[in-house]
Amino acid sequence: MAEQETSVLAKAVKSRFFYGYVVVLATSFISLVMTGTINSFGVFFKPLLEEFGWTRAATAGAFFTHSVVHGVILIAAGRFCDRFGPRLILTVSGFFLGLGFLLMSQVQAIWQLYLFYGVVLALGKSGSYVPMVSTVARWFVKKRGLMTGIVLATSSLGETIMPPVVGWLIIAHAWRTSYVIIALIALVPTILAAQFLRRDPAQMGQLPYGAKEAETEDVTSKTEGLSLQEAIRTRQFWLLSTIAATSAFGVGTILVHIVAHATDVGMSVTSAANVLAVVGGLSIAGRLIMGGAADRIGSKLALIIICILEGVPLFFLAGAKEPWMLYLLGGIFGLAYGGFPSLHPLIFAELFGLSSLGVILGLSILAVSIGLGIGSYLSGRIFDITGNYSLAFLVSAAVMVIGLISALLLKPTRTQGETNDS
Repeated sequence: MAEQETSVLAKAVKSRFFYGYVVVLATSFISLVMTGTINSFGVFFKPLLEEFGWTRAATAGAFFTHSVVHGVILIAAGRFCDRFGPRLILTVSGFFLGLGFLLMSQVQAIWQLYLFYGVVLALGKSGSYVPMVSTVARWFVKKRGLMTGIVLATSSLGETIMPPVVGWLIIAHAWRTSYVIIALIALVPTILAAQFLRRDPAQMGQLPYGAKEAETEDVTSKTEGLSLQEAIRTRQFWLLSTIAATSAFGVGTILVHIVAHATDVGMSVTSAANVLAVVGGLSIAGRLIMGGAADRIGSKLALIIICILEGVPLFFLAGAKEPWMLYLLGGIFGLAYGGFPSLHPLIFAELFGLSSLGVILGLSILAVSIGLGIGSYLSGRIFDITGNYSLAFLVSAAVMVIGLISALLLKPTRTQGETNDS
């Protein structure tokens, strides 16, 4: 029945329009809802501290758990997406997303915070990034960077919209009711949008955008690529994973602690949430600019620029106390933070091909998840010891230097990576 449905739909759209744009629209919408809701954890951070009296490290540990569990799940999600397609993965994700937020409204003990946010919402986030970007990569040969950037930019749009909304909800209805409302916002739209997704153009009787009939054989060869086992034997894989982890370390610090830091230096909850919104807003520009710029200036130079733009604001945040400084430095950080996810799938597609792109990306994202978790937890621990976030920001900046060195060592490539010491 499913095959007949796909066949009928393929015939209907084959001569009319390119269905890849529907895929981009659906994944963009899901990305907006999913990322915007989950990454609003920093706005709930202070209300949780105030109600339960937990330490910042212990509370941030839930984000650490979430990040690591999410990273592990993404490996399986990438494999399942390669095999079964994105529609099933995103439907299941939508269910767990709604369930996780609903359970968060009932938290009474810290183990529940770790279970509901750390595990259930990590399952809900399993459909983010890897299934989305690997699917878009299959639909586009030309404009792949632009379309990936568009999808990822909408996640930044979600990060821009949701923190102020959540801040207002918490003030108006308290944090428990806010989580119930967010559960409804996340559940239905994600599941509905997922039904429009298709794994690749062949299911719709089409070719990837930019691939001509005469190039079918060449496109097929490109979709073969390297296996996971071959990819992890390359130097490029480990250098890119190091860059991803170090970048994520700073992101974890900002996403979880910037709102708390802003309130600590005297800003209101609403204004502090707006700092996080600025980070998300400028990351939209980063994802759009870097997604297309990599095709013109090369992946290596783009990564070097991102590492510098991410590290410098972290260094100066150590002494930032004024609101305008937090907005400015948060915006610069957001520009860099948004750029890396746009480059990540493009570089991996160039190096390793498309056949195992989902699972290869998933394994690399595990490094991102570990970096996110360690950054968020360690920054909370440093605050508990020192009473402020200055040292935490300096440590994050120092970690970013490792990412910059890795980017400088990365060999640019225009073809699929070679194994061993390539």
